[in-house]
Amino acid sequence: MIEEKTGKVIKGLGGLYTTRVTKNGTKEYLLCRAKGALHREDEKVLIGDEVRITVDTETPDGIVISEILPRKNALIRPPMANLDYIFITFAAAKPAPVLETVDKLVAIANHNGITPVIIITKSDIAPDAAEEYRAIYTLSGITAFVTSSERGCGVAELSEYIKRNVRDGKTAAFAGASGVGKSTLMNALFPGFTLATAEISRKIQRGRHTTRHVELFELEESGTTGFLADTPGFSLIDFARFDFMSLDELLPAFPDLSAYTGRCRYADCAHVGEGEDECAVFRAVREGRIAESRLDSYRAIYKVLKEKKKYD
Repeated sequence: MIEEKTGKVIKGLGGLYTTRVTKNGTKEYLLCRAKGALHREDEKVLIGDEVRITVDTETPDGIVISEILPRKNALIRPPMANLDYIFITFAAAKPAPVLETVDKLVAIANHNGITPVIIITKSDIAPDAAEEYRAIYTLSGITAFVTSSERGCGVAELSEYIKRNVRDGKTAAFAGASGVGKSTLMNALFPGFTLATAEISRKIQRGRHTTRHVELFELEESGTTGFLADTPGFSLIDFARFDFMSLDELLPAFPDLSAYTGRCRYADCAHVGEGEDECAVFRAVREGRIAESRLDSYRAIYKVLKEKKKYD
């Protein structure tokens, strides 16, 4: 007997995918393999995918993912699909944040129709720096939280935001560099997750990868379900190697900068340094309406994409 079902992929490990299937209010979890074509890199199953499952009870390996249903988005880092929110997490100190990497994640989220949310951890170590970083992203129009898992600061406010927004089937993920405290924070937010954590290497001030795969956890709130993931840490997002977006798509991914489109003296102004006094974006930075680090990140990514376009 062959039966078809649809479900959401919540975990993948060793070629086996755990898929959550609901029917008439009843949940079941099926352990599936992907059919041959879905092992290829360009068609690979991602956590968060909505999939069609074929169940053949007469064969030993009779539960397979036979089709990936249309995606609203798909990311390379973190490797997930159908995200609604991404909680971009970095520490106020130890390790010090690389704002260009943070801004790359923000741009990728914006480009893919995902709401970016900034979370600054370890505010107990560097409270002034934490508030400065929050100010940068609040000025950019992005919701930002300052937290300390050690002291519990900001945890309740962030928990309420997640409960209010990550529901009704919405999917979200925590993402950021290793050692910034993503898993520790998620444990503080949702003790039932019991995620693995590890201390920072004192020698190199970087964290060990405590999360080794992406897994979606279910959030039950007021009769609805949302999905939240911790993701493996990473420190590099390479715009030269991967096709996150094109040069023409970069400015819209920085809405705080693109808001000034059409206000520069020259219509073809790229906001990268030529004739800065004639550039509305540069003037906005000088007047404190755009954070300087945001323009620096935009210009760094612009340079990479410009060179990539030239030599591709």
